[in-house]
Amino acid sequence: MKKVFIPILAIFILNTCSLVQNDDNNKDNEKVLLLAAASMNANKGASTCSTPNYSTPTTTTSSTAQYKVPDTAQTDCFNSTSGAVTACSGTGYDADYNTVNQQSYTDNGNQTITDNVTGLMWSKSPDINGDGTVNASDKKTQTAAVSYCSDLSLGGYTDWRLPDIKTLYSLMNFTGKDPSGSTTTSTASPFIDSTKIIVGFGDTSAGERFIDGQYATTSIYNSCTNLGGGYAETMFGVNFVDGRIKGYPTSNKTYYVYCVRGNTNYGLNNFVDNNDETISDKATSLMWQKNDTKSTDFENAVSTCEKATTGGHSDWRLPNVKELQSIVDYSRSPDITNSAAIDAKFNATSFTNEGGKTDYGYYWSSTTHAAYNQDGSSYTGYAGSYVCFGRCLGYIGSVYDVHGAGAQRSNYKQDVSLTLGASSAKDTAGNTFYYHGPQGDILRNSNMVRCVRNF
Repeated sequence: MKKVFIPILAIFILNTCSLVQNDDNNKDNEKVLLLAAASMNANKGASTCSTPNYSTPTTTTSSTAQYKVPDTAQTDCFNSTSGAVTACSGTGYDADYNTVNQQSYTDNGNQTITDNVTGLMWSKSPDINGDGTVNASDKKTQTAAVSYCSDLSLGGYTDWRLPDIKTLYSLMNFTGKDPSGSTTTSTASPFIDSTKIIVGFGDTSAGERFIDGQYATTSIYNSCTNLGGGYAETMFGVNFVDGRIKGYPTSNKTYYVYCVRGNTNYGLNNFVDNNDETISDKATSLMWQKNDTKSTDFENAVSTCEKATTGGHSDWRLPNVKELQSIVDYSRSPDITNSAAIDAKFNATSFTNEGGKTDYGYYWSSTTHAAYNQDGSSYTGYAGSYVCFGRCLGYIGSVYDVHGAGAQRSNYKQDVSLTLGASSAKDTAGNTFYYHGPQGDILRNSNMVRCVRNF
């Protein structure tokens, strides 16, 4: 199999690596090819997905514990067709609703930061070896990261832990811009408040890509991902350089580390069915539509929520991406529970995916995933962020779950066929679909919709 797979992989990456809006893009295409091929070859797994080393996480609570979902901090609105910045008022986009839970941090002066919205305390820097430079030598494997935080004594506290994916994602800040071809921090705008929290970029001197700023969590996918070379145990990690959640291998890869303390109930939902086609999350004070809406494009998704009157309420909106991620149930997935990655109180529409399997959708958020142009002189907002409640698919000769149910990615809000460098293939029904990047992220013009309101 190795002799057959490697040339096919090389041909695939050569055709798809020179892309904008991609976790794996780099203007040096040859370097991307070599790195991606080496990574995939090194992380080849089994021919079938066996049960990972996985403990089912607690996802809900019946207690009165609450937590706040910090705002995305996005202040720009973008025309979906041109990608240009546009006025926000009345658009229904993320930055049109930015008055609740605005991000705020306090530097405690002892290498810790307190999030004034969530109350969580964080280690300020991923410089864990203390040499004053954040680079590859600070990275740890997922299991080593768990131990590091558990053993940490910092700021006079010893109750540190490695965050789960929801807790870590609370730091996400969508004033960030996908760096595209940039390879210098001077033109980078990371997806975290870098005025208060030190962020790690990829260590290019150690052979990493500039965008290799992935951070470890305790959240292990209850299924497996496959990058075309076999199934592998997968951790959900956050990349604060390019603004995504993706599934990453638990072996043969190292990650930056932020440790956290406080509110161990953060991310636990407390859903109540209101028996009027709405579901309230008493933990976050967000009300959700029980039923999703048929797959549609980004603008129709925004309009659908702005016009909704479900449960007699008229203040529905398309959720921002952090609100949307807050209702992911990481104990559920199509492969393991035959369901979407969401609590069973919700209804999720199934369909046949590009690989011919019963699956569940990507769901639009109102949040734009902005990107710099190749020289970093300007940015545009063609892409909308979405959360995969079904398999997060890629095409690498065949259709695979490459990033896991619960990942957060993005694609063009309008015609995905216009994505720079996109390639096409046929699904099992003979219909054309588009994909891009070394992991072949499958792009969809239409995604599912689930509206939200505050209560």
